Formats: sequence, structure tokens, C-alpha cells
Amino acid sequence: MRPGSDTAKTMRQTPDISTPLPGPNARALIARDAAVVSPSYTRGYPLVIDRASGAMVEDVDGNVFLDCAAGIAVNSTGHSHPRVVEAIVGQAQRFLHMSGTDFYYEPQVRLAEEIRSIVPIGGAVRSFFGNSGTEAVEAAVKLARYATGRPNIIAFFGGFHGRTMGSLALTASKPVQRRGFGPFMSGVFHAPYPDVYRSATGVTPEECGAACLDFIEQQLFMHLVPPDEVAAVVIEPIQGEGGYVVAPTGFLQRLRELTRQHGILLVADEVQSGMGRTGKMFAIEHADVEPDILAIAKGIASGLPLGVAAARADLMSWPAGAHASTFGGNPVSCAAALATIALLKDRLVANAAEVGARLMEGLVALMDRHPLIGDVRGRGLMVGVELVRSRQTKERAIEERNAVVNGAFERGLLVLGAGKNAIRFSPPLVLTSDQAAIAIRIFDETLTDVEGRSSR
Repeated sequence: MRPGSDTAKTMRQTPDISTPLPGPNARALIARDAAVVSPSYTRGYPLVIDRASGAMVEDVDGNVFLDCAAGIAVNSTGHSHPRVVEAIVGQAQRFLHMSGTDFYYEPQVRLAEEIRSIVPIGGAVRSFFGNSGTEAVEAAVKLARYATGRPNIIAFFGGFHGRTMGSLALTASKPVQRRGFGPFMSGVFHAPYPDVYRSATGVTPEECGAACLDFIEQQLFMHLVPPDEVAAVVIEPIQGEGGYVVAPTGFLQRLRELTRQHGILLVADEVQSGMGRTGKMFAIEHADVEPDILAIAKGIASGLPLGVAAARADLMSWPAGAHASTFGGNPVSCAAALATIALLKDRLVANAAEVGARLMEGLVALMDRHPLIGDVRGRGLMVGVELVRSRQTKERAIEERNAVVNGAFERGLLVLGAGKNAIRFSPPLVLTSDQAAIAIRIFDETLTDVEGRSSR
């Protein structure tokens, strides 16, 4: 055991890299991993975590990092928040599991009541509990088909909804995620997502959203699938894996009008954008749009596995046995989620808005010094930076993006890629203004280094 690793109180609160990366202990564990763990996992750089607290992570060699990845936007209240840990321990001491699909327990009921109070769905709400985001999407799709009696689903290019076979049919982010797994679930159609930065040829950014809606009405509805056979439109209000692309407010509002016009359900996939990350509890609230079903996961339980499909109660009228999950709504995960929601309500949603604004401002300011930055976008503490080789042509800087991610790691900053050439900042919602400033400084230094090497 490395000296000082027994208590989070001794962890440094600023990045501190004291060994080459990966260090000797990290290299040993990575070698063991290579022999026994699936190679399908997408490890971006060789971080081997030993412990973490708040927004700081320490590896097995004693190197300390500022975490702006948060376990892919999962550790919403920071690593091992004391109130979340207390709730987990308290529930674990009472009982670990009893399967809410067959029996009753108070933590699951109380969590469903809390979800009803925070989701932007008017009237009565019911929740289905699973273990992950992809399960939440699967449940939403099954429910939409059952409730409407219609077979088809519309999703969007660039969207990521999971990797299980049903949700994978909706996912259209990267070919590697689909290659070799077909045929896919039938009845899924894709439309362009309103990427304002990369709007279609001949379309201005202001016209981008309208053009995407026209594609649904003039192409899909006229040539491929009649609207009265579409059960749902599934959309990420901010695409996560696709590059942190923000859907314009007007587009989301017109999409809601279009779905209501044809009796189509609107499913908001808030797996990555939900639970306070954008400065509101759910990203779709920025557009003042009310979906019929929400898919929730990642940040809801601060690191414990939990996925939720929350829907209008009148829709969730399927009979016993129609859909279930042995581990969904596990009481320990429910306890963690209840503590998480309390912390989000208390301060952390507001903190995401406040510190996120400072992070955004600082990253936008870097554009004056770094031509590699083509676009900075996002809401709250969900910020994407798209790197390009030319701002005029918007040629994607794919290799440079990867170099920046790895260079930031070597300097003690954890970030992840998103899409082909964007970098996502998705830190824990406990991130402070001082920590945001550190992240901007390290990012600045890394860009300077990568741009210098690219120009040689």
C-alpha cells in the first residue's frame, strides 16, 4: 500500500505528477488487465486509479489529477461524497438486495417519488428502474411501442443511446460501435441532428434546425415512414458521445410541436446531459420543452449503477411481466440516488451553472491564442471544444485532438474525446472556480505544445 493512501484527507487538491506516465505500478496492472479483460473497452490513456475525492483522482503511483471527465459524467457529486457514502453504508447495513421487480422496499418508492418531483413532465409520472443508460433507452423504446401500438422510431445521426442491441439500432455515432453486429432492430430511421457549427451545405446556422425538421417531414414522412406509424422520436438535447453538440432551442420546440401534431411520443435521452450537469436538472428544460419519456442514468447515483425511464403515468400502463430487471432499482443504488438528488437540489445544480459559465468563458478566451480551436459550446459543466486544422475549412483535427487529450493527462488533467475531433469537459459538479482555472491553464499549455509540434 502506497504511503498516505488510507485517507482521502491527505490527497492533494492540485495536480501533481511525480512519475513518468504510466508509472511502474500502473504498468503492472495494465499488463494484468490486457490478459483477462475484454479489449473492446475504450481506454483513452493509461490512468490506473487508486482513490479519489471531490474532483481529484490519485493513481496507484501517487500521481494526482484534476478530473474533468467524472467517470464519463457519472460522478456528479464528486468522488465519494461523504453524504453519498453515508447513504450507501447505511442501506448496505440494512439489506443489499431484494429485487424490486418481485417485492417492495421503501428506497425504490421514495426515489420514484423524487423523480416525479424533478422531471419536466407535467402530471403524474411513473418510473422504470434498470442498471444503466442503455437499459433506460431500451425501456423507453419498448414502452413507446407498447403505449402507441406503433412500430417505428426516429433517432438522429451523431446520437449515442447505448450498445445493447435495441439501443444500438438508434446509436449513430461511430461505425465501430455498429460494425459486425447487424442486422439491427428494424423500424429505426435516422435524421440529421442540428449541428449549428457544421450545418449542411448551403444552410446558414440559423436555418440549420429548420432544415433538419424539413428532412423529417419532407423525406422520412413522405418517402419512408408515415407519421402515424412512428411511436417515438428519441433525441439527446445535447449530444454526448457525438461531440457535445447543443440542439438549438427553437429546434427542440418545433420538434415537440411536430411530434404532438402526429401523436408521436418525444423521448429525451438525458443519460449524459441530465442530473444537473447543464445548470438545470435536465438539459431539455433550457428549451422549456416537456417530453413524454426521459431516459436517465450516469449522474443519478454518483457512481453506482442505476438507469431510469421516467414517463407520463398514463403511458406506463403495461401489465406485470411486460418489462422487468432483477437488479434495477437496487436499494443501495436508490439510497445513493436519493442522497445525490438532495445534494443537487441543495447547491450543485446552481454550482454547475455558475462554475460552468466561468469554464466556458475561459475556454472561449483561448480561441484568441489557439487557432486549433474551432468551436466552444455547451451548457453548465457540459462543455465541448472542437479542434480543427483550419477555421475556414473546418477540417477535423483528429490526431491533434488525441494528442491534446493525452498531453493534458501527462500534465495532470483528465478529459475525454467526444465525436471525431472534440474534447469534452464533464467534471464533477463540485468543481470550484479555482479548479476550473487550473483546467483552463493546463488545457492552454497543452494546446500550445501540440500546435508547436504540428507546425514543425
